[in-house]
Amino acid sequence: MFMVINMKTVLKFVRNIVIILLITFLVIIGLVVATGYSEYKKVLGDEPLNEKLDSLRNKSTYVKIQDLPQAFLDAVVCVEDHRFYEHKGIDIFSIGRAIWTNISQKSLLQGGSTISQQVAKNIYLSQKRELSRKVSESFMAVHLEKNLNKEEILELYVNTNYYGEGYYGIGEAARGYYNKEPRDLTLFECTLLAGIPNAPSVYAPTVNKKLCKERQNQVIYTMVENGKLDEATANELKNQEI
Repeated sequence: MFMVINMKTVLKFVRNIVIILLITFLVIIGLVVATGYSEYKKVLGDEPLNEKLDSLRNKSTYVKIQDLPQAFLDAVVCVEDHRFYEHKGIDIFSIGRAIWTNISQKSLLQGGSTISQQVAKNIYLSQKRELSRKVSESFMAVHLEKNLNKEEILELYVNTNYYGEGYYGIGEAARGYYNKEPRDLTLFECTLLAGIPNAPSVYAPTVNKKLCKERQNQVIYTMVENGKLDEATANELKNQEI
């Protein structure tokens, strides 16, 4: 009888602990979401989207999407967010894949951010890796998707990314690295530049040509995988030196 009563007591204790932990978890999640939403509303209130867009588009270095090679745009979408034209700002599949990769590799190798989320971070939010900031980023990404079309979001993305060597935006990067206008970039140059923003301090050609080439090959691989580049052309690009 004592053992039966004792076991019931233990099970009741464990159940209470689980309930307490669950409630604590939900409270923490609620606070993170509330904090992230508050930050999203604040930055948007401080500078509404139309004002932010005007300030960005009025810069002399800003490049319209029609003045960019299609190959560059394809490379960017393939390597950064191949489901870009399918999702509404947040991609559950990419997040799930990133979580699985990070758990299996026991490292934060992937973030699962869409191009829309990265634009939200680039133009409104900090680069800090905090859960509340990630929540703000998600709210902002959905806001961008509701108010802009995909081409406008992609245009903002390539104009607000950092490409290393002090170059912000594809306009500065094309002129800085190759002394040419973005529209004149070759396929090789497009695939190289598309890979830099992932880690400019590592992949910039002026920093480490070997790693830059490896990243470019990754971009090329994703283009082949997504039907934007044939194998023959891909092999030619891979064999070219930086």
